[in-house]
Amino acid sequence: MLDLQGETVERLDVIGNISRDLTRYPDHRGGSRLGGAALLLSLAAAKAGRRAVPVCVLGNDLAHLPKAPGLDTLDWSARAQADGMSTTFDLEYDLQGELVAVGTDYGVAEGLTEHALRHVDLHPRGTYHVCCRRPLDVAAVLDRLARDGTNFSVDFFLPSAEAMIRAAASWLPKATTLFVNAAEHRLLEQVINSRALPEVVITDGPRAAVVRRFGRLVASAVPPPHPAREVSGAGDTLAGTYLARRSQGATTAQALAEATAAAARYVAAPSLPIPAPRRG
Repeated sequence: MLDLQGETVERLDVIGNISRDLTRYPDHRGGSRLGGAALLLSLAAAKAGRRAVPVCVLGNDLAHLPKAPGLDTLDWSARAQADGMSTTFDLEYDLQGELVAVGTDYGVAEGLTEHALRHVDLHPRGTYHVCCRRPLDVAAVLDRLARDGTNFSVDFFLPSAEAMIRAAASWLPKATTLFVNAAEHRLLEQVINSRALPEVVITDGPRAAVVRRFGRLVASAVPPPHPAREVSGAGDTLAGTYLARRSQGATTAQALAEATAAAARYVAAPSLPIPAPRRG
């Protein structure tokens, strides 16, 4: 694939879940939508001009996604399909957009670790992003990537971040970029000295996002103001956009500004509907 300047850009393989989500807010926003970090991050990267490949396991209920309008622009060659239901999330937020409760049924994603390791074995020189969320065995996947000398970045999900950061700690200094929100960053600092980390992108809702390299502040960007309709997936959108723009040669400051703007547009837009299977 060519980037905006006509140069060849490596594809980004995104290991994570694709899910059916139900979001709830006290003011009655939210509802059923298509979600999952592997999907939302891949869509953001593709929109920013980078070929993105979800490395995921789909259940029978979402087997039609690769042919769904708007999703057929992704490279679905790394998906696996299994009998059963896809992951479901029930996400409850407060009025400030902070997650207060989550219910999960992982469904066929219980097979994600095995599928991801097979995929890495087939593509050991790829470029990966690992969504460090349950039920993925993060230690097994990161160890394989690190031993192969593969480029990889990571992110976390606050309800499981403490356990996942501890599980991933040994390999985090080898990651090109870590994406965390402010609360996850506080957990990260309890486990590892930030001066050991090549790059950390820290978001804080509507407040400034920053990039720290080996602990030193190198860029900052305040998201443009947009009324939030749906906050779930904003971090995935930011990460996908940032990784895409950096791969195309944008400076850290440019990539962060574009990524925060993309996340702000995302939270103001309608949620991604769950497409109905095509008949016939």
